[in-house]
Amino acid sequence: MTDIYRALGDATRRTILHQLAQGDKTQTEIVQAFAISQPAVKKHLQILLDEGLIHEQKDGKYRRYSLDRTILRSAYQTLFEDMGYILEDQLTSLQTYLKGK
Repeated sequence: MTDIYRALGDATRRTILHQLAQGDKTQTEIVQAFAISQPAVKKHLQILLDEGLIHEQKDGKYRRYSLDRTILRSAYQTLFEDMGYILEDQLTSLQTYLKGK
């Protein structure tokens, strides 16, 4: 199961996902968008791969990365539902508090 919180918990990973939403990219293209080292970007790519949100394909001497939109949609739905439960609990608590006043 995808840990969407781990995947989206870092601004660099969110930026990588945003880049890949625009189309497939090589690792070199992704690295160029950041002021961090290639190994640091690779670490972020590995987390996204581990969580199943992106795919890696060897293309000659390059690696191309692409979004797995199906997994991303499913993870988003889970995140949306989780946030709904959290907000619902908060609203219920607020309602209980206001009724007590």
